Amino acid sequence: MGRRLRALGITAAIFAAVAAVAALAVFGLKSSSSAVSGRPAPALPREHIGGAPATLSSLLAGASGRASLVIFWASWCGPCAQEAPALERFSQGAGRGRMVGVDWSDALSGARSFIRRYGWTFPLLRDGEGLVGNSYSMTDLPTTFVLDSKGRIRAALRGPQSVSSLEAALVKVERT
Repeated sequence: MGRRLRALGITAAIFAAVAAVAALAVFGLKSSSSAVSGRPAPALPREHIGGAPATLSSLLAGASGRASLVIFWASWCGPCAQEAPALERFSQGAGRGRMVGVDWSDALSGARSFIRRYGWTFPLLRDGEGLVGNSYSMTDLPTTFVLDSKGRIRAALRGPQSVSSLEAALVKVERT
């Protein structure tokens, strides 16, 4: 009887894990704009850890009147590693001057190692205590906030992004 209960428990755990992954795939990676749309973006963290120094004002100025991105990530986040190469490619093209990465609730050594591993050159800041991410209402990693030219949050993209999904998000905000 003990073996049957254990097997049943393992089966239930596997089913729950599969259901959670399916729910993430269906709901977690979509853009969500209703909860954040239109509110001013909070200030960015002050701790600079890579690329050019950045503030919210310098990000908006670098975007030259176009939409920009604030991307929250962490070295311990598997999906963040998945999107890492695309972020650097994006920063060298359509994202030049229009994005900043924010390391969230992470050890400084892990963050620096991650930056070196992926060869990131865009502006990178550190939110070691997670306070800035919390003020953005961030719920999971990676999360990319799309800001309009006035610094208002227009969308939150959850999960790993590609160059094309980032470009599409910027275009969508610029057209509204």
